[in-house]
Amino acid sequence: MSRIDNHKYYTQSLQRYGTRAEAVHWNSKASQYLRFDILLSMLKDIEDATVVDAGCGFADLYLYLQEKGKLPHSYTGIEIMEPMAEEARKRTGCEIIVGDILQDTLIEADYYICSGAMNILTRDETRLFIRRCFEASRRGFIFNILKGEDESLVYNYFQPEEIAAIARELGAGFQIRDDYLPRDFTVLLTKTPLSVEERV
Repeated sequence: MSRIDNHKYYTQSLQRYGTRAEAVHWNSKASQYLRFDILLSMLKDIEDATVVDAGCGFADLYLYLQEKGKLPHSYTGIEIMEPMAEEARKRTGCEIIVGDILQDTLIEADYYICSGAMNILTRDETRLFIRRCFEASRRGFIFNILKGEDESLVYNYFQPEEIAAIARELGAGFQIRDDYLPRDFTVLLTKTPLSVEERV
């Protein structure tokens, strides 16, 4: 279970904000795109990769990559909310699967990417989400997550050291960026070890 009712949470947002970035609980399109900038800067080989966008929402990541001229070899979205999945299909023409990352069988891809979809999970759900996406990837899993102490009744906060410990448990190489927003950080987990210099 999420900290709060996932369907109610996003249904209310859809009713209030429509298909704007705020409907998936970004402060603005600018902050959403800054997070996408960081994801793209850490994935050097995205254009020859198959990608699954875990918790894709309206597929804003796809539209961002299209705008940047950095579309992957193939893109598939997974979204738990059917109204969001339907909008994502309209926007992209891509395969958008209605599914639950925590429970359903996941397709294989070179990379799994997640931007924001773990923000209202419990800590145990977050660990499971990370493990399942990493195991379903051939090259790695990249995601952003809120940075801070776990004190919120709604939002899900971790410290970079905690995610580094999860990476080590998975036997993953990892890179962490936490220099772009004060309450956010991005993590790349790889199937092959990274050099010490890359472990920020």
